[in-house]
Amino acid sequence: MKGQDILLLLKLISLQKQEQLSTEAAMMSLAERWQDWETTEEETLQQKGLIEPGGIKAWRESLYTVRSLENSTGIGKTQIGDSLRRCIDIGLAKKDRKYGVPRANRKSLLEFFIYGLKYVFPARMAEMTRGIATSFSAPVLSTTLYSAGDLIPVWPDERAKSKGLKVQPVFHTVPFAVKKDKDLYAMLALTDALRLGNPREAGVAADMLGNIFREGT
Repeated sequence: MKGQDILLLLKLISLQKQEQLSTEAAMMSLAERWQDWETTEEETLQQKGLIEPGGIKAWRESLYTVRSLENSTGIGKTQIGDSLRRCIDIGLAKKDRKYGVPRANRKSLLEFFIYGLKYVFPARMAEMTRGIATSFSAPVLSTTLYSAGDLIPVWPDERAKSKGLKVQPVFHTVPFAVKKDKDLYAMLALTDALRLGNPREAGVAADMLGNIFREGT
């Protein structure tokens, strides 16, 4: 595996969640209006202005094009194609039988994260730098776990607000990608807790990742 595989697989999980939330929000909004007929998923999204008429398939597929994935993750087009093939070959990704788009194999991915991530992608804290908070210092964990000191782990980024000890992300475009996607940020910070944390921190992170991965399945 390569670092971009981790970033891409987590992005696929985030995109699937976005699909589900868009549909659920549209359904809830329309449910508040009186109508004496049933509305299909495509009609609902069309009425909310999320897609063009007859375009639900194109709307969903547009989220997963190589260009779209490149724009949202910073991973190069060739790398994305190679990564998807690699993840499918090893069973960490698959094609959605209904929609044909790539999906992460959440159960297998969680198992790998818990038992193998820290060995394949080891991490350590290095010199002081400005960066984006990760692991126990990220928002997803900051109210659950507390650091024993003032030096927090960060991904190097000149525009970040925090200062702490440098942690190399699983892939160099992680700081770019997380600025576009709060769910992706949360999942990547949790994976860093698995890479860096003591058994208690890793256990909390594994439980939280498990809950995220199970949502919508």
